[in-house]
Amino acid sequence: MTDDADSTSADRPTFVAPEIYYAGLAAAFVTAGALITDPAGRVLLVKPNYRDHWLLPGGTADDNESPEATCAREVKEEIGLTLPVGPLLLVDWRPARAERPRPTVSFIFDGGTLESPERIRLQEDELDDHAFFEPDQAIARLGPLAVRLPAALQARATKIPVYLPQL
Repeated sequence: MTDDADSTSADRPTFVAPEIYYAGLAAAFVTAGALITDPAGRVLLVKPNYRDHWLLPGGTADDNESPEATCAREVKEEIGLTLPVGPLLLVDWRPARAERPRPTVSFIFDGGTLESPERIRLQEDELDDHAFFEPDQAIARLGPLAVRLPAALQARATKIPVYLPQL
């Protein structure tokens, strides 16, 4: 037997404990929303009382919540409907800003066509209004997130998800 067996511990790399390693990694906020249309192809938007622009129904993920689960939960909370979460249409990455200290990764799923819009029950704590808009009218109301809607509509038509990198 050689002394190599005794010297291996000195030659081994020192690993960082997982809790320290993961605590030092970059983190991002995750959001998910749904592209929901009516039979005429108009897009459902909601008007939050905490923003000056409209949004697709959706919101921020809870701790350890998948994007699909976030989408389903937020649609249920915001418009009172349990809708199937369809295929992924879009992923959008936004850098951190002064008021938001981490980047955001946003997922938009196909929420399908709502045949009975009168079923919508708006969450009045966070939302002031909801409406269906022609795509051009919806884009005009989406503010800084307007680029997402044409891309999501294209993805729905082509069945090819879109990634929107922040350029």
